[in-house]
Amino acid sequence: MVIKNAKVFNEDFQFEEKDIYIHHGVFADSPGTEDEVIDGKGLYAIPGLTDVHFHGCDGYDFCDGTEEAIQAIANYQVKNGITNIVPATMTFDEERLTGIMNTANAHENRSGADLCGINMEGPFISSAKKGAQNDRYIHSPDIDMFHRLQKASGGLIKLVDIAPEEEGSMEFIDALKDEVAISIAHTTADYDTADLAFTKGVRQVTHLYNAMPPLSHRAPGVIGAAFDHKQVFVELICDGIHIHPSVVRATFQLFGDDRVVLISDSMMAAGLEDGDYSLGGQAVKVTGSLATLKDGTIAGSVTNLLKCMRTAVQNMGIPLESAVKAAAVNSAKSVSIYDRYGSIESGKIGNVVLLDNNLNLVSVIHKGKKI
Repeated sequence: MVIKNAKVFNEDFQFEEKDIYIHHGVFADSPGTEDEVIDGKGLYAIPGLTDVHFHGCDGYDFCDGTEEAIQAIANYQVKNGITNIVPATMTFDEERLTGIMNTANAHENRSGADLCGINMEGPFISSAKKGAQNDRYIHSPDIDMFHRLQKASGGLIKLVDIAPEEEGSMEFIDALKDEVAISIAHTTADYDTADLAFTKGVRQVTHLYNAMPPLSHRAPGVIGAAFDHKQVFVELICDGIHIHPSVVRATFQLFGDDRVVLISDSMMAAGLEDGDYSLGGQAVKVTGSLATLKDGTIAGSVTNLLKCMRTAVQNMGIPLESAVKAAAVNSAKSVSIYDRYGSIESGKIGNVVLLDNNLNLVSVIHKGKKI
């Protein structure tokens, strides 16, 4: 395949007009002999996006623990420009989580977005900041339990979340920092506790600002500690509900566009109408863009990552280059798949998203084939 004359997001994270070549599903440096030609004149060509934190879409939840659910999720995501997925678990008991891991391990990526990993959001969190997680199943950080689940997943767990103030957290970090990316989430941690966790090897913050103490001039907490550790990625939900546009702008200024990871944190209602759904075994009411538990707690989003990227640019004033970097490049780096995904470079998987000048989706090319 050749995509001609598009405005291509290049390796320097800028747009330049040039052609893209894909041979046998992989980006190449030169054209082949019988290439399919797509005219990309006037279109933006960006790498396929990677969502490292979402729970479901199109009526399915990753925690359904079925092949049908994974395939339906993968199909929805790739049609919306998200070519690589790292869905998140909720807080359940080990038996339920093991079933989810086994099912993910058996998935073969024959079609739809590639299942590139698992984000283990629960159960090693704080009940005081549980958000929409089910506190019935919250568990202290457990190294052996993680190893059992990682074995069941076939090594797919790329991110595991913890509340560093909970008993056993620091030992968990010491033992696993070189095996899996660890992210701070659903936490009451103060600055000193978070600072120690980052020093020990924690590499990410889950949905920054949400389910954690706010940034204060005398108590900077997790947010301030993350700023002080330049290797740490921070996730942002740019759905227009979770975070005010001013705070999104400030976050890009504070952390820089090489550290922000856009996520959707979507639940099963993404792509569907208003109504009654569930998340983590709890009832959720969806009205417009808002999904809530019965007590009013926000329960994920009902958007997708491409829409979040578009919202960040059009409604929040984030430069397009920065938004693409946060949704495609940084996200892939945060789960250690940037060697195969996340940029339009020779030798990488041929995933491209074509957008018009209003950032509307025109085409998705997945592994060199037009969807």
